Amino acid sequence: MELQILPIPAFRDNYIWLLRRGRHAAVVDPGDAAPVLAYLRENDLTLDAILVTHHHADHMGGIKDLLRHYNCPVYAPRLDAIPDTSAPLDDRDRVPVLGLEFEVLSVPGHTRGHCAYYATNGTGHPLLFCGDTLFGCGCGRLFEGTPGEMYASLSRLQSLPKDSLVYCAHEYTQANIRFSLAVEPGNERLRQRARQVDARRASGLPTVPSTLEEELATNPFLRSGAPAIQAAASAHAEQAINDPVRVFATIREWKDGY
Repeated sequence: MELQILPIPAFRDNYIWLLRRGRHAAVVDPGDAAPVLAYLRENDLTLDAILVTHHHADHMGGIKDLLRHYNCPVYAPRLDAIPDTSAPLDDRDRVPVLGLEFEVLSVPGHTRGHCAYYATNGTGHPLLFCGDTLFGCGCGRLFEGTPGEMYASLSRLQSLPKDSLVYCAHEYTQANIRFSLAVEPGNERLRQRARQVDARRASGLPTVPSTLEEELATNPFLRSGAPAIQAAASAHAEQAINDPVRVFATIREWKDGY
């Protein structure tokens, strides 16, 4: 049966991703059990698996309640020590879910143990569930990692096939684009994306998933080597910056205060 991937809104701007094949489902980053339980019951689905990218409450707070209703494995990064994990994961582990095989990618920066889930089999496009590491036109804050770690994690993700679908965990794209235009106002592809995103939000529609190709063209956090991004970082820091990690660190700090 065909795989469906649906966003379940939670809190103010979270997305819990629900994967569905026939009467079977899996969820990624269930910070709140209530909307997941409601969807499963309304559609008469069985929950087969829970996947978690990191330990923040808005990504794993609903696990305990879901396990009261469904007996299923909880996959989560070993380093983040998430309660109720039944299958702790390390880099390059494999996770079978609904006929897919996800590869676990360690992407520290936002948290020490943050991971992403990547699958290429059984779908038209590769699938990347990246939690709070990569956003639409943005990236996660550095709560536990260093700029170098996050830069390396983003570099790892941007090396994936360009047609990969990027399923991030927050509806941040519109705000991220406003910052990105401050960094790179001359990027016409970014301006085009801004118009498309504004139209989708005006209609109440999600702006994700995006494609990795779109992020590479418009996301300043993946473009630290681009002359325009380096010039913007240098102007903001009031000193010449050419090293990509320092460029990334400068625009990440700039975004924190934007």
